[in-house]
Amino acid sequence: MVGMGMIFDETYRHVFEQLRHAGGFWHRDYGCVEVELTAVASRTGTRAEAYRRTLAGEAARFHSFVGSSAIDELIASSVDVVCVATPDDRHFEPARKALQAGKHVLIEKPSVLRLTELDDLIRLSREQQVLCKVVYHKLADPDHKALRTRVANGTLKHINSGYCSLLEPKSISQSQFSEWIAGRNPATYVAVHYVKLIDFTFAATDLDSQWRLHRISASGQRGQTRDAWDSVHLQIIYRDRVGREAAFDIHTSWVMPNNFPGYVEQEVQFRFDNAVWNAHQRKRGVEVSIEGYTPEVLKITPNHHYNAQCLEPWGETRHRGYGLEVIERFLHEVAYVEYADRLHTRAERFQEISQLCYNDIAQDRRVVAVVQALEQILTDQAAGSVNSTVTVDEPGDGLWLWKLGASKPECLYTRRVNSHE
Repeated sequence: MVGMGMIFDETYRHVFEQLRHAGGFWHRDYGCVEVELTAVASRTGTRAEAYRRTLAGEAARFHSFVGSSAIDELIASSVDVVCVATPDDRHFEPARKALQAGKHVLIEKPSVLRLTELDDLIRLSREQQVLCKVVYHKLADPDHKALRTRVANGTLKHINSGYCSLLEPKSISQSQFSEWIAGRNPATYVAVHYVKLIDFTFAATDLDSQWRLHRISASGQRGQTRDAWDSVHLQIIYRDRVGREAAFDIHTSWVMPNNFPGYVEQEVQFRFDNAVWNAHQRKRGVEVSIEGYTPEVLKITPNHHYNAQCLEPWGETRHRGYGLEVIERFLHEVAYVEYADRLHTRAERFQEISQLCYNDIAQDRRVVAVVQALEQILTDQAAGSVNSTVTVDEPGDGLWLWKLGASKPECLYTRRVNSHE
């Protein structure tokens, strides 16, 4: 495990602990596979030691590597899989080193911030024949799975436009992530969930006949969060083969009041030729008020779909939810590649799992393109150049930055974006 922050506490630790208690997992294709947290890498080791104390000897002993050499020491410690859950601008180097060493890799979203970095990870994954996957847990949200089902079976006809919002409390930017947000923005941190949802749901794998990413614009607001952006309004435009466009507006911020009744305000609206799809993902039908607890300690409108600790009817207490399911699914994918010996060759199994476009690194091109464009547009805005726009694969392959008043665009990336390789 690289990174021991909030994401580890909310998701990974529960996956590791529950798999350890269960003795691993079993599937008829590859039998019983045990999963143990054996090594962690972090800057100071403080959180790792705090976690070790909470386990009180219950877990298998894990090595805690600290400081500038932590990643190298972790990789040399005979781990099979490396999970990267550092701040988003620190994903690339540990992922690159792990892939070079032949380790399977799981990276929190966004995978990386630049397409050249993505190209390197794709190349290393293919050369070493190890999986490199990205965590987009919102794709496993039941509401989003239902949306994609109706798009895939043709019930929802031709997307026209969409609006998504994800607004987080001040505690995110001013306490939980205060150490790393300097110069950062909430869109790179969370808008990518919706960029991926849009791309995965509406941009078909057959790019010659369906949607392509066409252009990106954005604006940001500052003033409440020191040295960082308070909120960002991002717009991405897709174009289909006959020239029809679909515009998606995504608004993100991390300056909501801390006593807001939900952990996060999030909703989506998609407008089709024949339908409107609305999902308010904070108000899922449960509201609770407890004196002395809500809304500070507990929230009035909890999201039990993401991660909830529940007492099962048979007496077992477990964490469940789509935030954990995608991590468990990745571990099953690794097990299939490594241990399903009776099914094809390992190379064939690797190729099969690498075709899963919901999480494979090669399928992250358009999301990373949006991230790279967004970061450049915000950099320009901070320098006083407003209203920049980035076009995709036009006038040539790659990303093209158009600044207000400039006669020619600046090329940010030279390879084709609307491609899987």
